[in-house]
Amino acid sequence: QVQLVESGGGLVQAGGSLRLSCAASGSILRVSTMGWYRQAPGKQRELVADITNTGDTNYAPSVKGRFTISRDNAKNTVYLQMNSLKPEDTAVYYCRYSNSYGSLNYWGQGTQVTVSS
Repeated sequence: QVQLVESGGGLVQAGGSLRLSCAASGSILRVSTMGWYRQAPGKQRELVADITNTGDTNYAPSVKGRFTISRDNAKNTVYLQMNSLKPEDTAVYYCRYSNSYGSLNYWGQGTQVTVSS
């Protein structure tokens, strides 16, 4: 089992910044992908960004150039730096930890991000 603890959500005005963190503990995999997903009311959960343990990243087109995902393998922690936030970024953000095949997945409890206009 892997436990994920998220932090860093909150309320910010449009154009502002937030930084999310997600720390993994427990049965840490040698090879893994960590990422952030979000779910707005009435919408499906969608990928925001993910990063492998070798540093390969993947971003949703809507956040590319504004958000930066990074990872500290020594701390088993993934970060999401969110800049130039927009009201449409408002959602619950979930951390995901998975093996390289995506067949083993763990999710965090979610953290609310609200961007006011």
